[in-house]
Amino acid sequence: MKLTIKPVTPDRWEDFQTLFGEKGACGGCWCMNWRLPKKLFDEGKGVGNRKAMKKIIASGEVPGLLAYDANTPVAWCSVAPREAFPRMEKAPTLKRVDDQPVWSVTCFYMSKGYRRRGLSVALLEAAITYVKKQGGKILEGYPYEVKKGASPLPGAFVWTGLVPAFRKAGFKIAKRRSKSRPIMRYMIG
Repeated sequence: MKLTIKPVTPDRWEDFQTLFGEKGACGGCWCMNWRLPKKLFDEGKGVGNRKAMKKIIASGEVPGLLAYDANTPVAWCSVAPREAFPRMEKAPTLKRVDDQPVWSVTCFYMSKGYRRRGLSVALLEAAITYVKKQGGKILEGYPYEVKKGASPLPGAFVWTGLVPAFRKAGFKIAKRRSKSRPIMRYMIG
């Protein structure tokens, strides 16, 4: 695998669209779940959410990072200032830890043939570098923690990532309001 990771800019829209496919990754989400109120997200599943993400990207706002194997887009990581994800404030387990400005990693999506190959860690490391270049000091994630001895979960259920990948990338638990969904942080030096 010849991996490169790049910010999603307007000139990469077609690559983003290719990765997400006709169905928009998971059930027409187009990675708009945390960006829109639930009602608008549900109403927009599919075409509406695709148009909303395209508008964000066309505006010049970078909503995340794309991983490429050579020239083929194979994985995605949503990363932006937490303010880009207003719906997170409605989730009791994901409310802010404190009043510090943070960037958030909210979602991962990998092509089927590229899952379980360490791309989450590579994307997290790239997100740290990207956020540092943007002047961010804290990067937060909201991974799922699978109970010891439990069966692995299907990819659709762990779109926020898994705790071991975040740990491997250097994140530490900052707050735990739920057994299965800690808030993890990486402090950028």
